Amino acid sequence: MRRLGLAAVLLVMISFVVVWGTYNNSDRFIEPLGGTANDRQPSPVETIPASQRVIADWIVIGAREEVKNGTRYDASYQAISYPGGDVSPDRGACTDVVIRALRRAGIDLQQLIHEDMTSNFAIYPQKWDLSEPDSNIDHRRVPNQMTFFQRHGQSLTCQVEGHLNEWKWGDIVYWRFDNGEEHCGIISDLKSKYGRPLVIHNAGIAVEEDCLERWEIIGHYRYPF
Repeated sequence: MRRLGLAAVLLVMISFVVVWGTYNNSDRFIEPLGGTANDRQPSPVETIPASQRVIADWIVIGAREEVKNGTRYDASYQAISYPGGDVSPDRGACTDVVIRALRRAGIDLQQLIHEDMTSNFAIYPQKWDLSEPDSNIDHRRVPNQMTFFQRHGQSLTCQVEGHLNEWKWGDIVYWRFDNGEEHCGIISDLKSKYGRPLVIHNAGIAVEEDCLERWEIIGHYRYPF
């Protein structure tokens, strides 16, 4: 019995070492940011005095607040106020990371997209059997965000290798998953050990991690520029 107990303890210790080593050497494992249990050095934008921060800095700070708040994924339709409307702060889709990040920088994507769609409805994707804009949901849809940024933002490279200097914090990236679903996130001011910028996104819960090249990149924008 004593030998069995020692063997069990040894097995647990070996398992811990293997798991720890896997996480410690994986570029996909990033320590959660924020919170008293995860003290860390301030990121580059966090060292900039608030009075000296530019829009891109505030976009990153706004996106990171999603991580600190532990925002969980919820893309369900909800009636919200206009302008400045938002769903419950503890819930949101990937697009809500972008919306809230830009709103932290003083940019109301809900109002901007609604106004642009009101004047140019036929230009936007016609995928939802709508005959007119809907300010509750239009800005929360990836294709609509991409159309807006293509029209009013700066379209940038979708290549990463050899183009790292073209990916700036505060930029917005859009991906296509293997199953065809579309996704988006905000480029962080932090980098992985390989020099790639981390991305703040929500595909289940808001995280900041090294995932820029994990999926097919279909859009890269800077707004405003």
